[in-house]
Amino acid sequence: MKILNIVGARPNFVKVAPLHRAFRRYPLIQSKIIHTGQHYDTVMSDIFFDQLDLPRPDYYLGMCAGTTTRQTADILCKFENVLTIEQPDWVLVVGDVTSTLACALAAAQTGIRVAHVEAGLRSGDNQMPEERNRILTDALSDRLFVTEQAGVDNLKREGIDADKIHFVGNVMIDSLVAYRTKASELNTLGTLGLLPEQYILITIHRSANVDSEAGLKKLLQLIDNVASLKLVLFAIHPRTLTNLRKFGLISQLEAIPNVRVLEPQGYLEFINLMENAAVVITDSGGIQEETTYLQVPCLTFRQSTERPVTVELGTNQLISDLNPETVTQQVREILAGRVKIGWIPPLWDGKAAERIAQIFLNTE
Repeated sequence: MKILNIVGARPNFVKVAPLHRAFRRYPLIQSKIIHTGQHYDTVMSDIFFDQLDLPRPDYYLGMCAGTTTRQTADILCKFENVLTIEQPDWVLVVGDVTSTLACALAAAQTGIRVAHVEAGLRSGDNQMPEERNRILTDALSDRLFVTEQAGVDNLKREGIDADKIHFVGNVMIDSLVAYRTKASELNTLGTLGLLPEQYILITIHRSANVDSEAGLKKLLQLIDNVASLKLVLFAIHPRTLTNLRKFGLISQLEAIPNVRVLEPQGYLEFINLMENAAVVITDSGGIQEETTYLQVPCLTFRQSTERPVTVELGTNQLISDLNPETVTQQVREILAGRVKIGWIPPLWDGKAAERIAQIFLNTE
């Protein structure tokens, strides 16, 4: 059985790493990695391969820059060539980025079965590109691997055949379990001269928050407010940095006291920073899950979340009014010791990839 695993953006690497390792344990499965090039610089791509012990990709598509439509078309054409050469039994896609949908569509159009890891997640906000990618990818998929019960419920409500749906747990947590100790051994805090729980970690990158001048000014106000309470580490995403420069707001960020701006971090470094933060403020889906497992308070600066279990069971709180003052008040509560108690969701035990491998082995 030949499986082509698609990676493109940073979270994909974290999810595919445990899957590739699980598949390679079985001689009946031939596992290959296809890198679309969606994140193509060293910090956002190569370092994750190195830290997650992933081999070099079997194919690198080198997708073009430009709009999402142009990128999708480019991936479709280039990945179709790979499919013609490899003739795989399955194409496995993870998450909800442009590469996810484009490769799923190319496979479906070629008559090759599609497996979607992290299927069924829904925010209810169809204005989010990621939400459209999730819905369309699930509609194209023959196997849907789900991280939480809400995903199962969503897929059934959308009419997906129950035989295609598998509640397996969370492969992102597989990587966290596998590399948590290695991350702590890096001593990232010592290198930065930090102590545990003596800082607030912020990373924001979603288009709704950083693609407009108004959104960026709201983000800067959030950082300014929170930095008055405790040292802020702002791990700046390339997209956010590009837009701050575009709107001439870099100097405004640099003028905020008690803020340390960090370049994009490697996977292991960021785990260490998350685990030791007093609170994490983000708009990232994966970070909501990782902080829940690590039992670290998380404030998600979004109107909705596709990962409701992180709010219902975990340590995550949703700031749905997108108001910097609301964030500031929640941070005050947390720093005063009024912390939301969370639990680790079912099947987030580091064994999701093995469950997925077993399902493939039992698939005709």
